[in-house]
Amino acid sequence: MDRERVEALLRDLKAGKLTVGQAMQALRDLPYEDLGFAKLDSHRDLRRGFPEVILCLGKTPERIVEISKRMSESHGLVLATRASPEVARRLREALNGKKVTYHEEASIVSIGTAKRPSGGSVLVVTAGTSDLPVAEEAAVTAELMGCRVKRLFDVGVAGVHRILDQRDLLEDAKVIIVVAGMEGALPSVVAGLVDSPVIAVPTSIGYGASFDGLAALLGMLNSCAPGVAVVNIDNGFGAGYLASLLNR
Repeated sequence: MDRERVEALLRDLKAGKLTVGQAMQALRDLPYEDLGFAKLDSHRDLRRGFPEVILCLGKTPERIVEISKRMSESHGLVLATRASPEVARRLREALNGKKVTYHEEASIVSIGTAKRPSGGSVLVVTAGTSDLPVAEEAAVTAELMGCRVKRLFDVGVAGVHRILDQRDLLEDAKVIIVVAGMEGALPSVVAGLVDSPVIAVPTSIGYGASFDGLAALLGMLNSCAPGVAVVNIDNGFGAGYLASLLNR
């Protein structure tokens, strides 16, 4: 149940187009819908401004389809993250008639229409091209949540002149997401150049002593530049979600 539907429901009730019983029936799933194997938080959009998001990891395709079907009945937009091409295919078949889009590089399936863009721009920056899947997860999440998103890729500290050459783009952004692996130094560089909040995303990209992103995570947590918030390793979704809240 998203905000627009609740507002329309209350207007219809006030205008006498609905009875109290009909309105109660429409709101019957408060506070959640129990599917047996999952309990859907059907009113999260009312509290948080965006519906519950489906994490596909660890779920069977059948359960992902069932959750998606039920959520799409009451929400104008449903997101499924870390979705494989097979999951995307199954969702297209099962939700025939609905707009199902697979954002392949981001591994996200969206069901429905993205929110209309509003607010300032969110800039997604990567240190290297190996960081693109995580960066695209962040960018697509922010776009679907109603942000104007710009991308700036492959500008890591190994060639710092590349990021210094993009000062206008950096300064124009309301929120900046910086995605980096290896030693994770890029968020500190960016945060030292701008007055907007920087969300740092460590990735698991790197050689042995990077410890699957732990070195980048610790480096970002120890940033000497103020105004840097750090999400978990490879958590592009979390970064895109937080950016949309800040942009809102």
